[in-house]
Amino acid sequence: MLSNSIQRLFTPLFMAAALLLCEAASAQSWPAKPIRVIVPFGPGGSADTLGRLVSNKVSEYLGQSFVIENRAGAGGMIGSDQVAKSAPDGYTYVVSGVATHAVAPALMAKPPFDPVKDFSHVALFGGPPLVFAVSLGVPAKTMTEFIALAKAKPDAISYGSPGIGTHGHLFGELLKQINGIAMAHVPYKGAAGAVVDLAAGHLPAISSTLTTAGAQIRANKVRALAISSTARLPDYPDVPTFRELGFADLVAVTWFSLSGPAGVPAEIVTRLNGEVRRALQEPDVREKLRPEGIEPGTLNPKEFTDFVAAEYKRWAPVVKASRAKAD
Repeated sequence: MLSNSIQRLFTPLFMAAALLLCEAASAQSWPAKPIRVIVPFGPGGSADTLGRLVSNKVSEYLGQSFVIENRAGAGGMIGSDQVAKSAPDGYTYVVSGVATHAVAPALMAKPPFDPVKDFSHVALFGGPPLVFAVSLGVPAKTMTEFIALAKAKPDAISYGSPGIGTHGHLFGELLKQINGIAMAHVPYKGAAGAVVDLAAGHLPAISSTLTTAGAQIRANKVRALAISSTARLPDYPDVPTFRELGFADLVAVTWFSLSGPAGVPAEIVTRLNGEVRRALQEPDVREKLRPEGIEPGTLNPKEFTDFVAAEYKRWAPVVKASRAKAD
């Protein structure tokens, strides 16, 4: 009878120990098969480009294929939710980012996942800063002059963005809140159309990523008033940062990253984080990121997880104040 009691006591402990040993062995043999990376947006965008750029490098390091799958829909939530509900075996990841893990959950009354708790956040890629630019017909030559102009003419000046609830839209709303100005928001279906209208003089201002507006800025077809990077960019030496203008709260990037489902073994997360950071420091990768003002991420897994939580906390109130809702 005593032996039966002892057996009942120790059997769960033996099972738990066996499970831990299996997980450890699995982590040591990882990766033993191709790794799937879901890009929750269509081909050709920043998420797709960064995801493929980093995946190709890490694939070389690990000697294992990375299979990219574009699964767009619902502002990136469909692909992200698919990964959140995948097995945490270290073979399925999503190109996460500010859109899917800081903005979209705040836009929805009932988001399908918790952006922090339902994921193993692996590594931050980085992302382009935002730029606030105006058409050449707008008399303001500096951000200070533009703010004064907007205050003098409430709601008379409109600004465009890639769409309702996009990072560009929310950045524009934050700009309005901080400076106490009123501007009408003109949502586009993507930033490209807004930039075209800005250059043609049909739109007074735009809040978008530097990636989209950069070519027109370099061609002097639109006027960049300020960018949201921490420091001036070598490719845009004459464009001041919001920080140097006294707007520390307007330092931001449209970041992208790599995340897996909650519960991926810590050894795999740590190893993959190191390989991603290594890839981002490769000279050819940095050269591709430089024109877009992308500073490679250097955060470890815990720092990155804390960063995601802080970004959600930062942008959720802006979403609420903007009254934007998911379609």
